[in-house]
Amino acid sequence: MALNGMEIYKILPKKNCKECGFPTCLAFAMKLAQGGTQAEKCPYMSDEAKDKLAEATAPPMRTVTFGAGEKTYSLGGETVLFRHEKTFVNKPRFAVIFDDTESTDNVEKKINHINTVNYTRISEEMYVEIAAFRCSSQDKQKFISLIKKVTSECKKIVPMIITENPDIASAAAEEFAALGPIIYGANEQNYEAMVGIAKKHNLLLGVKAENQAKLYDLVQKIQNTDYKELLLDAGGRSLKTAFDNAVNIRRTALLSKDRTFGYPTAAFVCDMTQDKMMEIAMATLFIEKYASVIVLSDMDYSMALPLFAIRQNIYTDPQRPMRIEQGIYRIGQADEQSPLLVTVDFALTYFIVSGEVERSKVPSWILIPDAGGYSVLTAWASGKLNAKSIAKAIKDFEAESKLKTRELIIPGKVAVLKSDIEDELPGWKVIVGPREASSLTAFLKEYRQESAS
Repeated sequence: MALNGMEIYKILPKKNCKECGFPTCLAFAMKLAQGGTQAEKCPYMSDEAKDKLAEATAPPMRTVTFGAGEKTYSLGGETVLFRHEKTFVNKPRFAVIFDDTESTDNVEKKINHINTVNYTRISEEMYVEIAAFRCSSQDKQKFISLIKKVTSECKKIVPMIITENPDIASAAAEEFAALGPIIYGANEQNYEAMVGIAKKHNLLLGVKAENQAKLYDLVQKIQNTDYKELLLDAGGRSLKTAFDNAVNIRRTALLSKDRTFGYPTAAFVCDMTQDKMMEIAMATLFIEKYASVIVLSDMDYSMALPLFAIRQNIYTDPQRPMRIEQGIYRIGQADEQSPLLVTVDFALTYFIVSGEVERSKVPSWILIPDAGGYSVLTAWASGKLNAKSIAKAIKDFEAESKLKTRELIIPGKVAVLKSDIEDELPGWKVIVGPREASSLTAFLKEYRQESAS
């Protein structure tokens, strides 16, 4: 159970030294109870008291990790049910399922898709993080051979070893321990052996049971072995059951403060439908509520684009808008005669504007100055988008070396900047574009015709 400020205050040594950065021990205790500081800030607290406070003030959902080196990922650690309450902490990770009884062609196709889906959107590199391996054959060597093949060809994935056979799990864990795999398959019958394997290699352990009540009891048994690096199976392979369980587990942890269910969950969407579009729809549901590992049948670009985009949108701090990196961007086959437009670095605005430019079929350049991550009018009103910032971007990103034209199209909502920009950029002509991005397609077509005549 979490401690309140007064309970924490009773534990403190009460030196009032201010070395923790707070004027009194009571102020420090109150802030610590709110999660606004760490127990380590008090230099006079005993290690035993620090451990007790760290446990009591930790998030009700435990943060667990898997992987190794640069491919180490965190799951869990969430403190709220809804994004508008507070920023979500650790985004869910996508897994592609492999079965050791499926055809070689299927395996090759999935490997190719995993290696192909790797792109950057708003400064975030997006790719499949996990390959989930299901041992259906019960053939140890065949299973390990499949994992070796995929991990050797897909360098960025972490293996998830799915088996309820402790002997196979132990052999696979031994073979791939350096990759920090997830061992998935602890149940009521084998949990002692599976916990032993996970403890030996310090691995994340997947836990499953017939229903939520039995899962709760099983987690308590595992916690009694002093192992808490767990990933819970959302249960069931139907959408309704798995979704209800994922929500109930999260609510039990966060609202009831019950740490028995204070762990991230996994959803096997690959087992819920054979329809690709339905699988995408189900996966989006579990991104929102509340799976931390989402296992899919495959991941090609048609699946990756919507799933990565919605994950990025949800797992971004709502108080810190997503920003496009400043620079000059080529749309289509833009050349030195193509028009140059300017817009802000607020990601939503950029994608709307670039989308309309692409629709126009007019190859163009888009200049992104530092606008504070705001929309056009907000950036202008706050003084972030002005003649000096635009002129600076023109020079910093060497627009003059890329273009022979000396015309700059600005958003119609900031037409007031026209004369100021021309003063800052001698020899340039500023053209006032439409007020709304939806009018850009027609505007650019007319602009091209006028330029050609």
